[in-house]
Amino acid sequence: MLSGIQHFSFCRRQWALIHLEQLWAENLRTTEGSLLHEKAHEAGGEKRGDLLILRDLRIFSATLGVSGACDVVEFYADEAGVPLAGREGHWRPYPVEYKRGRAKENDADRLQLCGQALCLEEMLGCPIAAGALFYGETRRREEVLFTPELRAQVKAMLQEMHGYAQRGYTPKVKPGRFCNACSLKELCLPALLRKPSARAYIQQALQEEVAPK
Repeated sequence: MLSGIQHFSFCRRQWALIHLEQLWAENLRTTEGSLLHEKAHEAGGEKRGDLLILRDLRIFSATLGVSGACDVVEFYADEAGVPLAGREGHWRPYPVEYKRGRAKENDADRLQLCGQALCLEEMLGCPIAAGALFYGETRRREEVLFTPELRAQVKAMLQEMHGYAQRGYTPKVKPGRFCNACSLKELCLPALLRKPSARAYIQQALQEEVAPK
C-alpha cells in the first residue's frame, strides 16, 4: 500500500507490524490524522473555473507493485496537460496529501507524496513535477518537488518493502526516541529489542562452557 511508504520511512519495523502482521493501535496522533483524512475525502469532486478537484482518487502502479488513494488531486486547465474522461480540454495533475501536525524534518511525507505522483504518471501518461503537503496544525501547504533523487529513493524503498513482504520478515530496529510517538509501542515492545536474542545467549553460554579454565 502507498501509505506504507510513510510508515516504512519512519520505522521499518512499524511498517512490517502494520502491513505484514496486520497489527494496529490508535493513539491521539493516529486519531487526529484519521479525522483529517475523513474530512479531505468527504466530497467526490468539484469544479472551480479552470480548477478540477478530485478527492479520494484510487491509484496504482503495476510497474512498482503498489496501490492506494490520493487525498486530493487538483487538475489545472493546461494546454500541455492530459485529457480526462468526461471532461473537455487538457488538465495538469497536482496531488495534495493531508497530514496532521506540522512539516517534518525527515522526508517520510514527501516520499509518500512522490509515490502517489509516480502512480499518477503511469496511469495518466504524463510527467508530474510537483505536489503539496497540507498540514492541519499550521493550516499551510508545503510544495514538494519530485526530484530525481526523491523518485529514486521511493523506488528503492518499494523494492526493499517487496523483499520483506516476500520473505514475510519483520525486521528488528534500534530503539530510539521516535518509539515514544509510535501507536504500536505496546505491541512492538522496543525495550525487548535491546536485549540479546536467545541464539546469542546460547552461543555465549556454550563459549563460556568450552573456554579453558
